[in-house]
Amino acid sequence: MRGTWTGSPIRAESWRSPRNFCPDLVAEPGRVFGPARGPSRSCVVTTSFSAPPVERASGREWAAVLSVALGIFTLVTAEMLPIGLLSPMGSALGVSEGTVGLLVTVPGVVAAVSAPLITVLARDLDRKLLLCGLIGALTVANLATALAPNFAVALIARIAIGVGMGGFWALAGGLAMRLVPAPQVGRATSWIFSGIAAASVLGVPAATLIGDASSWRTACFAVSGLGFAVLIALVLCLPSLPAQRAVRPRELGVLVRRNRGIAAGLVLILLLVTGHFAAYTFVRPMLEELHGIGAGGLSALLLGYGVAGITGTFLVGNRDPRRSLLVITIVIAAVTAALALTDGPVIAVALMLIWGLAYGGVSVSIQKVLLGSAPDQAEAASSVFVAMFNLAIAAGALIGGRAVDLISLPATLWIACAATALAAVVVLTSVRPAPPRPDHRR
Repeated sequence: MRGTWTGSPIRAESWRSPRNFCPDLVAEPGRVFGPARGPSRSCVVTTSFSAPPVERASGREWAAVLSVALGIFTLVTAEMLPIGLLSPMGSALGVSEGTVGLLVTVPGVVAAVSAPLITVLARDLDRKLLLCGLIGALTVANLATALAPNFAVALIARIAIGVGMGGFWALAGGLAMRLVPAPQVGRATSWIFSGIAAASVLGVPAATLIGDASSWRTACFAVSGLGFAVLIALVLCLPSLPAQRAVRPRELGVLVRRNRGIAAGLVLILLLVTGHFAAYTFVRPMLEELHGIGAGGLSALLLGYGVAGITGTFLVGNRDPRRSLLVITIVIAAVTAALALTDGPVIAVALMLIWGLAYGGVSVSIQKVLLGSAPDQAEAASSVFVAMFNLAIAAGALIGGRAVDLISLPATLWIACAATALAAVVVLTSVRPAPPRPDHRR
C-alpha cells in the first residue's frame, strides 16, 4: 500500500488495512519506507512534499494599489505646483517670487511634522477612512488655493495641503504589505512610489501647461478635480483597513534611538536626499549656464529625466535594497562630479538621464530598508521616513541656495557629490538587506 504525506508526521495506521498494517511506522519529511520485515505484513509509505502555490494579487488588489499610487501622484503634484507658476502667482497675489516660494517650503515643513503626528493621533481609526479624509482635505485645500484672494489665504490653504500630504504619504508608504500577498510587496511598493516620479514627469508639467494656457487658478482647480477623482477611487477600490496597532509618541523616539536599521535609514535620507536637492533645486540654471542647454531642450531633458526616474523606481522593486542603494549613491556621486567637471549639452543630457535613473530608486529602496528593520511597525517607520525626507528636501534647497549665493553654481554639484559619497559609506557600514516580509494583509 502507498500513501502520500504532505503535512505533519503521520503514523502508518492512517493507511490501515486488514492485511497490511505497520503499527510502529512513522512517516517523516523526505523519507521513503519500503516493505516491513516480517512474515505476515508489508507496508510501503512514500512521503513527498507539495510545494505551496505562489499566491498572486487579484485585479481588485492591484486596483487598490493603483488608487493609492494615484493619491501619491496627486499630493506631490499639489506640493510642487507653484514651482512652475511662481511669477504669475506672485503677480496675482501681490508678493515677490521669493515670497511665493514659501508656498512650496511651508507645506514641506508641515508635512514633516504632520506625518508622525497623524500616525500617532490616528490610533484605532480605519486606515481607509483616514486616507479618504486626508485626500478630501487635500482636495478642499487646493480649491481654497484657487479661490484665495490674497497671499495669506493661499498660505493657509497650502498649510492644509502639507497636513494632508504628510499624513497620506506616511500611511501609504507601508500599505503595500496589507494590500497584496508577500511575494508582490516589492512590486506594489514600486507602483505606489512611482506616483512621485510620475508627478514630476506628468503632474507638474501638466499643471504648468494649464497655468500658462489659462491661469494658475485654473491649474489649482484641475488638481482639486484630480483629488476628487482619487477620493472616489479610494472609496471604491480600497478594502477596509482596520488599524493593526496604535502608534504611541514614545514608540517613535524608541524606534529611532534603538533600532539601528531605522537610524541608518534616516541618516541615509539626510545625506542622500539633502545632497540631491542641494544640486537638483538649481538644475535649470546649472544646465543653462554651465552646459548651454536652451529652454526648449531643457523641457525635453527634464521630461526624459522624469521618465528615467520612473524606470529606476521599477528596476529596484524586488531587488536587495542594500545593493540598490550602494549603486545609487555611487552613481549619483559620480554623475554630479562629472557635471561639475565637464561642459557641453551632449554629455549633460547623458549624465542627467543616468542621474534620473539612479534617483528614481531612492524612495523605494530606503523605504524597504526601514520596513525591513521594523516589519511590525510599518506605520511608525513610514512616518519617520516621510518626516526626514521632507526635512531633507528643505535642507537641501536651503544649503544649495546659500552655496549659490556665497560660492558658485558648481558648488551645489560638489555638495551633492560629497553628501552622496558619505551616503555610500553609510550603506556599506550600516545598512543590512531587508528580510523577507510576512503577509500582513488585513
